[in-house]
Amino acid sequence: MTATGHAIIGTVIAAKIGNPALAIPLAVASHVVADSIPHWDTATNRKEKSWNKLIFHTLIDISAGFLISFLLIYFLFPDTNYFYAVVMIFAAQSFDWLTAPYYFFKIQLFKPFYNLQKSFEHEIELPWGFMNQAIIVTAIVILAIIF
Repeated sequence: MTATGHAIIGTVIAAKIGNPALAIPLAVASHVVADSIPHWDTATNRKEKSWNKLIFHTLIDISAGFLISFLLIYFLFPDTNYFYAVVMIFAAQSFDWLTAPYYFFKIQLFKPFYNLQKSFEHEIELPWGFMNQAIIVTAIVILAIIF
């Protein structure tokens, strides 16, 4: 799933669960569940992209995730603490942050995290890989508004 998708899920968790002892493990677990669902992300078909294009797309994805999350808080979940939401966003994206040092820089210390993530990640092509996550994330936000 894109960093944006994980960020939105983390934001919803922050908005609905005020207890960090419950919310943080749930946000981390949400990453595994979300990445297990067939999806597209900026690293799908990595070999077909230049290094600069991959970095650029990834930075846009991360930035969009935080921007959309802050807009969701402002307009839909105004009682949510922004700092708490950022903690939940990082927790929901945690596997990607722990994978990045190996993926981008081949830092061996982080290879076990990379291998673990690859064991549950299920990527598919555009447009279906993006549509899957857009539908799922939209449904999560709608359910959070209703309940």
